[in-house]
Formats: sequence, structure tokens, C-alpha cells
Amino acid sequence: MKKGLVAVDLFCGAGGLTKGLSDAGINVLKGYDSDAKVSETYERNNRRSNFFHMDVVKLKKKELLDGIDRENNFFLLAGCAPCQPFSLINRKGIEGDDRRNLVLKFGRLIRETLPDFVFMENVPGLVNGKGKVIFKKFLAILDNYKYFYDYKVLNVADYGVPQRRKRLVLIASKGIKVKIPGNLSSDNIVTLKEILTKYPPIKAGEKHPGISNHEARGLSELNLERLQRIRKNGGSRTDLPSEFILKCHKKHKGHTDVYGRMSFDNLAPTLTCKCTSISNGRFGHPTQNRAISVREAAAIQTFPDDYEFYGNMSENTRWVGNAVPVRFARAFGEYFINLSSNAN
Repeated sequence: MKKGLVAVDLFCGAGGLTKGLSDAGINVLKGYDSDAKVSETYERNNRRSNFFHMDVVKLKKKELLDGIDRENNFFLLAGCAPCQPFSLINRKGIEGDDRRNLVLKFGRLIRETLPDFVFMENVPGLVNGKGKVIFKKFLAILDNYKYFYDYKVLNVADYGVPQRRKRLVLIASKGIKVKIPGNLSSDNIVTLKEILTKYPPIKAGEKHPGISNHEARGLSELNLERLQRIRKNGGSRTDLPSEFILKCHKKHKGHTDVYGRMSFDNLAPTLTCKCTSISNGRFGHPTQNRAISVREAAAIQTFPDDYEFYGNMSENTRWVGNAVPVRFARAFGEYFINLSSNAN
């Protein structure tokens, strides 16, 4: 009889998925990522987990299973491969992008290790866009090895994350039928007012001395003037007088979120790897004349305030923007805990 549930987190990044699974009660033993710089952030915040700097393409069965007691524990293999090749904001084709094959490399490790449970998160484009051929091949691996599985495009806001962020989630089990767990009650929807107002004001280019990662990007004098003229709580670049509108925006009506402000009474837009820059989306603070800080971005991704990021600002922003929201991950961790308790 197996008593526990252990996991390995592939493409772990800064550890959003690891943190959420751990909060649910799963012992995440290892995290693998090709970015060596993220190791300090991952290990300092996930003390029970070991970080391995390795390209998953090169990861072998023996290495992955080393130290995992499968006789006494159920084994969850989780993988959130880089989503950029399949993202809607990526206007290039996926041909020639080596990252497109990482989903199938994850599939290879499933085939070789036959975990009891599988979790995968990616962008919707993997199932209904550029990546659908690859996704069908991934499903074929699960079919060939008799896995039960379910997948669905979900909005993380329905799981208590203050952000409109649609993600494809797949769960699989070797011996038990599975079903994507339902969303939380709409009463649990969290707005930005609850998240952002607890942080003290800072100016563009300033770093708060007492709150880790509460640091905002600097702004040019012209961009600061632009932001000052954009309506607070949800204003857009369409608020700007003609003399402040960029030439490229005068000729192009799209991308109206660029230079926009978030609203306290609403959800955040999907955070990206450039979510602390006003020129890359609706990432302006609702009322202060700056973009959101790394700490505020992390809070929107439901990282706790004591989860510290140890890179430079660009690295920290990328790690936060690419992370699986912690609260979202925890919901699935709790599902797997319940599933494993019924599997014996």
C-alpha cells in the first residue's frame, strides 16, 4: 500500500508549480530547468526540493527516477514546457523553434518512467492552434500506455487568481479515471484592489528598502508624462492628447493595452515575461505613475510575499510572468492528493 505522493517538476522555472503542489501536501523532490540562474530562487523558496540545471531533452530515465521511492509512494510527473511557440502573441511559425518539441520530450519521459499521475499546463494554442499536431502526438503516447486523461482550457481567475489567464491543463492517471476539477465559486474571485493596495507607493525607477522585489522600472521623462495623462483605474493610450501619441500608434489602432493602466476593480490581464513594462501591455499601476513592480506581479501570480526572487529585474520579471500561478497549481495538487488517497 502506497502512503505518499511525490512529484518531479519539469521546466520548473522559479517554482510556481512546485510551490502550489507543495502547499497542497505533495512532496516535490526535484525541479529541472535549463536556466541555471533560477536555481537560487527555486531552492531558497522550496527547501524540500532540489534544483537540477539540465535541458529536459537530455534528461534520462535513470536520473529522473533516482531517489524516488515508488514502492511506497505514488509518483506525479508534472511538466509545463515553454509556451512561446504556441502562443497567440507569437506571430512566427513554430517551424524552426526547437522549443516546440519539448512537449514531446515530456511525452518521452512519461513513456519511459510511466508515472502514476501526469500534470501538464500550456497555452490554449497547443490544443486549438499552432501546436495541435504536436498535442495529438502527445495524446497518442498517453493512449498507447493506457492512461486515463482529461484536458480543458481554463481561466485561472476561476481558481482564485486575480488575472485573466487562459491555460490548457491536462491531467492523467495510470489506473483511475480523471476529470478536471471544477472552478471555485464566483464569490472567490479576487480583484486587484485586494492584491495591490497593501503595498506602499513607490516611484518609477525606485526600489522599496523593506519589501523584497518591490521595484519598479524607470521611465523616460516623456513616458512619465504620457502615463500622467492616462486616466487612473483602467485608462488606455487612447486617453492621450495627440502630441503624446506615438507615431506608430497613430497609424495602427490595435494593441490598445500598451501604455494602459490596470484597474483596482478588475482582474489583471495575462502577465507576460515583460509584465513590468508599460510599453508591453496593460501593465501600468492603477493609480501610481509607473508600471507594476516585480513584487506586485508576483502577488498577481499568487506567490506569497516571502517568496523572494534573486535575479536582476528583467530575469525576475520573466520568471514571474512565465510561472504557473501558485493558487492554480495548488488546486490541482489537492486534486491529485484526493486521487491518490482513493487509489489504494
